Amino acid sequence: MATSELHYLELNEIAHLIQTRKVSPVEVTQAQLARIAELDGKLRGYALVTADLALEQARRAEEQITRRQYKGALHGVPVGLKDLCYTLGITTAAGTTVHQGFKPTFDGTVVKRLYAAGAICLGKVQLTEGAFADHHPSVKPPVNPWHPEHWSGASSSGSGVAAAAGLCYGAIGSDTGGSIRFPCAANGVTGIKPTWGRVSRYGAFELAATLDHLGPMGRSATDCGIMLGAIAGADPDDPTASQKAVPDYLLGNDRDLRDLRVGVDERYNSEGVDTAMVRTVHDTARVLASLGAQMVSVQMPSVDDMVRDWGAACAVETAVAHEATFPARRVDYGPGLAGFIDSARGISAAALHKIGLRRHAFRGRLAALFRDIDLLLIPAQFIPSPTKAQMATLGQDPNALGALIRFTAPFDMSGSPTITLPSGFTARNTPIAVQLVSAHWGEDLLVRAGRAYQRETDWHRQHPKL
Repeated sequence: MATSELHYLELNEIAHLIQTRKVSPVEVTQAQLARIAELDGKLRGYALVTADLALEQARRAEEQITRRQYKGALHGVPVGLKDLCYTLGITTAAGTTVHQGFKPTFDGTVVKRLYAAGAICLGKVQLTEGAFADHHPSVKPPVNPWHPEHWSGASSSGSGVAAAAGLCYGAIGSDTGGSIRFPCAANGVTGIKPTWGRVSRYGAFELAATLDHLGPMGRSATDCGIMLGAIAGADPDDPTASQKAVPDYLLGNDRDLRDLRVGVDERYNSEGVDTAMVRTVHDTARVLASLGAQMVSVQMPSVDDMVRDWGAACAVETAVAHEATFPARRVDYGPGLAGFIDSARGISAAALHKIGLRRHAFRGRLAALFRDIDLLLIPAQFIPSPTKAQMATLGQDPNALGALIRFTAPFDMSGSPTITLPSGFTARNTPIAVQLVSAHWGEDLLVRAGRAYQRETDWHRQHPKL
């Protein structure tokens, strides 16, 4: 196969070609760098391309594989790193100007683990300012490769664009209120927001410590399972990282789901939700049922408190994360992030404590729901593939913003794992997606069900014409 035809392969597919030495890591990396050079000036998925590092890592991987020192499915595979992941000696700006000259003196844990698995760093993919909602005014946002008038997602916008456009075989994203799921839905890629604590946050810029999740974004559930397996696990540098053993996420039976119960709350999934999104959730349920899954009618615990509380909880934690530079360097901040941090000043300790109590209560009610089901099927968002104009309007309407995060923020507040799966297209040929949610530490079930769904559908194999 010509290297010019490799860019839309899944990570697991390119890994097989590398392992069997049908292509070399150097050839694949050179092809990816050439594609980035050709397309990223228009798409702006990357904040920084690390061509020299990528080629050095590719040559090392090629030598190791030639000596039969193959490390696994990430060995020799080029990926993108969200530009909040610390990389030794490489500018890590977190979408900000206040950190535009920052060069870490060490690799963050996620980066270190990807390198240990043999992955190749193509560069740092763009994100919104500080991983909040808006790009800094000095940053031109990444462009949705399906349609330039449509939103590319936030905050892992570059991760979604680069993975969708064939500019990497997978990318690291982070999610505090929906920031893996929004760009996955917008760009037609698959992503996992793991359980809080499943992946170490050491060496990653904070937005809100108790809400931040690092996770993989890629072309398929299989690819995300491979990446999650490499980056998950206990970390002495992050005491909040779970001590639980990391399973092989590809071991589950992805041909038969008869032992799984999938919960569906028709009211939650349809109230205030676009008809195209409602339809794609129903279609997904039919596919899962055809694979043997038992569809169970459930009543989702109310998310109203979590939707209302998320902004205040996140604002206070964001203010803490930025206390070294804000308000001292306020002039370097964009209006969105600055205004968000300012909003934390009006939140009392008592109000924050009450939010914490409601958050614990919601987490408990959600855990009780998963006594009777294994997975929960929900929309990725209330409106499929919004345009940039629609997003600008949403930003001026608090109720609309609440609707936007209704299917995302509650699961950051609870720390629950989810997988986002491409599930169709709009009339404008832009992607639509659904989510599956599991109990804490249920990523193996999410990957299994996602792989089964993607055996029966080809939405994840559709790519933008560039």
